[in-house]
Amino acid sequence: MKKKIIVTVIALIIVITAVLSITTRRSSQKSETITSGTLTIGLEGTYAPFSYRQNGKLTGFEVELSTKIAKKLGLKPKYVQTKWDSLIAGLGAKRYDVVFNDVGITAERQKNYRFSSPYIYAKTVLIKPTSATDLKTLADIKGKKMAQSTTSNFGALAKKSGAEIVAVPGITEAMNMVTTGRADGTLNDMGAYQVWKKANPSAKTTAIDLSKESPASPAGALINKNNKALQEKINQALTDLRADGTLKSLSNKYFNTDLTVK
Repeated sequence: MKKKIIVTVIALIIVITAVLSITTRRSSQKSETITSGTLTIGLEGTYAPFSYRQNGKLTGFEVELSTKIAKKLGLKPKYVQTKWDSLIAGLGAKRYDVVFNDVGITAERQKNYRFSSPYIYAKTVLIKPTSATDLKTLADIKGKKMAQSTTSNFGALAKKSGAEIVAVPGITEAMNMVTTGRADGTLNDMGAYQVWKKANPSAKTTAIDLSKESPASPAGALINKNNKALQEKINQALTDLRADGTLKSLSNKYFNTDLTVK
């Protein structure tokens, strides 16, 4: 009889421990994301090849990457599109759990937010009309009208270099300003420009690589400051995706080169 009681007690302890473990995991997961079982992701959705719509479907480097990360976390991805200038503020307002939008890792942003480990390195180019022979280096943009997003790394670099900033929400609008003569040029990402140029092959524009003057800067997923647990899980997922070659493969697919290494 005593043996049966002991066995029964042990069985109950195992069941209770298992239930508590499941409850703890669910509780932890719920605290890490706005909606339990879902990873809500903020992005522009108009910034090819990072995130954009093709035949009405959201796609791009960061869309595929974040989808794979969500899967590794056992979560369903949900995307919220918004313009760059309000994207980071939306994270602070808890509209989404994380931002995947080629967000540069800077000391200023790290004061208020967490970043995942870098998954891509942005290479800066000076984009100008081909006929503008006076624009050859970063120093040449001093006093020039540069079409830039005011809250981007590229906008900050243009301002620091003495340019007159013409505010635009993204690269599509920036290129429109440049091609219509309303801006002298723009600083942007090499990959993003290549995609735009492919879609606008007749545009008489040229991109000058500024890597020597402006070293490639790392970008990562942006996460709320108080969400260390989510940061750690995303970092582990990125480590796995880098190790199995997925990260490099996605970069080659969308940029025709590996931008996942410095």
